[in-house]
Amino acid sequence: MTLAAGVGALLTAGALSAPDTRPLDHLAIAVASLALVAWRRAPATVLVVTTACMLFFAIRTNPGPPAAFPVLVAIYATARAGHRVPTVVAAAAFLGGAVLAGLAGATERPVQDLMDRTVLLLGWFLAAAVAGTVSRHRLAFVHQAEQRAAEAERTREETALRRAGEERLRIARELHDSLTHSISVIKVQAGVAVHLARKRGEEVPGALLAIEEASGEAMRELRATLEVLRDDAGASRGSGLDRLGDLVDRARSAGLPATVTITGEPRPLPAAVDGAAYRIVQEALTNITRHAGRASASVRIGYAPGELIVQVDDDGDAGPDACAVPGIGLTGMRERVTALGGRLRAAPRPGGGFTVRAELPVKDPS
Repeated sequence: MTLAAGVGALLTAGALSAPDTRPLDHLAIAVASLALVAWRRAPATVLVVTTACMLFFAIRTNPGPPAAFPVLVAIYATARAGHRVPTVVAAAAFLGGAVLAGLAGATERPVQDLMDRTVLLLGWFLAAAVAGTVSRHRLAFVHQAEQRAAEAERTREETALRRAGEERLRIARELHDSLTHSISVIKVQAGVAVHLARKRGEEVPGALLAIEEASGEAMRELRATLEVLRDDAGASRGSGLDRLGDLVDRARSAGLPATVTITGEPRPLPAAVDGAAYRIVQEALTNITRHAGRASASVRIGYAPGELIVQVDDDGDAGPDACAVPGIGLTGMRERVTALGGRLRAAPRPGGGFTVRAELPVKDPS
């Protein structure tokens, strides 16, 4: 629009200074200038319109080289779009018409001036065509460079995904070969011990029952983990809050008094959030059993708008000034929460004991 306005203003000012300019001449200038608005979208059409209008204006008033300004812009745009034939035809038509109109009533001196102006216009047209061609090649080069960059990025992503898949399979094989056998032996041995105790009519120790149950749960979770590692989509099919009761029961059978409180309206959760909440409770209960001494645990699950709150408190030996040294469990817990965009607080309680509180964002269905 700025280009069209500038060219139109320049030509109109020149036309107003000429004594023999008529309304049709101003109309031709206006149409040619307005056509330049579409020089990017329809260059060939703009070339036809500007050539016809300015040739009409040049034949009637002989204004000199400025009459070619709209045609110059159109030639540049057409060459930039790769239309060679229309460019040559339009330039030849304008130059030929201008020369014939100038020769109609020229004397010897004006003929020399006419030829000088024609050579000047020819140079302008050639420069505009060359500039348009160079611009077209530059744009094609930039487009090809962008395509090559995008292809290289896709290749890098595919390579990274392939390597990640290979690494998942390697880890799955290592886990299967190293852990599955050991856990199976523990489960079988615990089952045999329970069976023999019952066969002899003896009371089965609670610790032995806990070992049998925990080894069975470990096998189930290991199989779920192996399925995730072998699945290209990486969809989690592990434990979630639907198994929270079993988790707390195992903690109780291991000698940890534990209560569960659920607030809010339970609702389906994304698999990642559901699994993270289960693992947070599991790790917190494990830490209480290992480090809190003779303590009891309180598990709170809160379904709040836009988030899930998971909090596990104990009344163990940790004092208010105790320094929580993050081990592998707490570090993994924090990584899970951070990956989901949530917040985690793991610190001693003011009245003694320890608290773990995770706030996990949950997108409510719209």
